[in-house]
Amino acid sequence: MVNPPVFQCIKALAAEIYEVTSTLFKVMIPITLLVKLLDELGGTEYLSYLLAPLMNWVGLPESMGLVWATTLLTNLYTGMLVFFLEAQHQAFTVADVTVLGGMLLIAHSLPIEARVSQLAGVRIAFTLLLRIGGALLFGWLLQQTFHYGDWLQQPNQLIWQPTQTDTSFSAWLLSFIQSLGMVVVIISVLLTLLKVLKLLHIERLLIWLLSPVLRCLGISAKATSIIIVGITLGLSYGGGLLIKEAKTGELTKQDVFAAVGFLGLFHSVIEDTLLIMLLGAHISGVLWIRLAFALIVTMLITFWLKRCSQSIFQRYLFSSTPP
Repeated sequence: MVNPPVFQCIKALAAEIYEVTSTLFKVMIPITLLVKLLDELGGTEYLSYLLAPLMNWVGLPESMGLVWATTLLTNLYTGMLVFFLEAQHQAFTVADVTVLGGMLLIAHSLPIEARVSQLAGVRIAFTLLLRIGGALLFGWLLQQTFHYGDWLQQPNQLIWQPTQTDTSFSAWLLSFIQSLGMVVVIISVLLTLLKVLKLLHIERLLIWLLSPVLRCLGISAKATSIIIVGITLGLSYGGGLLIKEAKTGELTKQDVFAAVGFLGLFHSVIEDTLLIMLLGAHISGVLWIRLAFALIVTMLITFWLKRCSQSIFQRYLFSSTPP
């Protein structure tokens, strides 16, 4: 017979899993289907045409506009495939791929991730400005740094080779359904792990270790677990927890805003960074310099927030009643 307190704990955990996954599904399912429709209608090609001139600004060929456009609308995996096809026709240096990889890491999967940020309370316009503008600024800074120091100018070597994939709609639909199943599994494991860490008081240790950094970013210690999840697993999962906490009122609006800003620039640091490094990017740019960039930008945002009026904050930046 199950102990009543244990049963109550399991019941509460199941309810929490349902709340977070259902929130993410409400975002992911309609937006993914819409993006697929737009792609079939030529939306990706049109966006790549708009982005092509910006590629020259960061020292990349205009053809990379298609790679970034694909990644912005879908995900890193699809963008990597497009890059591989383009790399068959032109040569790149390690610096080039590091610049492109840094931009892809900051700005990708925006239809879903911008919506997740909006549900947490941050307006979509600011998220898009931060992610796209931040990616362009970061790419330009990397390009200037590598050019000035004459670093990473050796020819790039692709480590990753894509396998033959089925491009039919049925294959895409099956992959999408499998990804939804993985969301349920990951959220279940994640929330269970967080409960265990809390019971073992390990969460307190993590809060103590990260509190100095979070304090500099203007984020309270209450958001520690959200930041850890976002950094390690990605903005969608961290954002799902952030939406839940924002509804409870445990976090201030400034906490939510700063957390979304930081995670927008630096998230899924393990998987995404390794994926980009498979293209030949150097770890110095796609990890360490990107981390420094995210920390500096977030601190500047927090500094600015403390000095802007509440009316500007409420009207242009933060949605007081998340949809």
